[in-house]
Amino acid sequence: MPKILKILIVGENSYIGRSFRDFAGGRYEITAVSSRGGAWADADFAACDAILHCAGLAHVKQGAGMERLYYEVNCDLAAGVARKAASEGARQLIFLSSMAVYGGTGKTEITKDTPPEAARGDFYGGSKLKAERELGAAVSGGPVKLKLCIVRPPMVYGSGCKGNFKRLVSLARAAPVFPDFANKRSMIYIDNLCAFICGLIDREAEGVFLPQNREYVSTAELVRLIAAHSGRRMAATRLFNPLLRPLAKRGGVFGKLFGDLAYAGEGVDYIGHVGFEESVKRSLV
Repeated sequence: MPKILKILIVGENSYIGRSFRDFAGGRYEITAVSSRGGAWADADFAACDAILHCAGLAHVKQGAGMERLYYEVNCDLAAGVARKAASEGARQLIFLSSMAVYGGTGKTEITKDTPPEAARGDFYGGSKLKAERELGAAVSGGPVKLKLCIVRPPMVYGSGCKGNFKRLVSLARAAPVFPDFANKRSMIYIDNLCAFICGLIDREAEGVFLPQNREYVSTAELVRLIAAHSGRRMAATRLFNPLLRPLAKRGGVFGKLFGDLAYAGEGVDYIGHVGFEESVKRSLV
């Protein structure tokens, strides 16, 4: 009988942590600990086949006084977890990073060879990138080799998620008309991400990974699908496209809505566990 792998989630109340536990609870023996108050430091990492580090600070306004907190939570905590995992002989550490580590590249298409460069003033992307760089040193020197997986997902969406997808849902359910503007974005549905993480665990993988849905996303098509599955009819117009085209290239709100930002090329992981339209439908439950 195959061994049931033991997985420890650090960040029991995180969206990805909760979702992974629901998705893979019948496949692995999963326990979860809070990242707050030092509870994670009392967990037995030696008994784990894999540590899934989901704890992090996101979707919180990045005011000047928040920089220290972002780096403490997203970087210092992750490095501490890595050092504990290495010293106690855990076999694998999976760190949930972000596509935001590429925020300062100025590129609209990211490949496995694109050097990460977080945008100036982006505490989230900067703290995730610093964490990645510290994890390599933190996992070395343990009694056994600790395999490190760094996962850089694009925008994660699904039922109950926070962030930009939730804002798009509100927009799609309120706006009577939306620009018919073509762009290309990478996204990943939460169940697709969970299925991908299962694959990393099962094959004891290590390295840097860029997972995404099999299909690229156009914001206009995404908003149309959200409206349709919400029982609304939405008109589409190209009237504003000449204005949107230069605005989309400048970044900011319009860049996030209508700009291009996608993983592409060899070494990118295209996940087709759940198709795009079905994933949007499930995300609205």
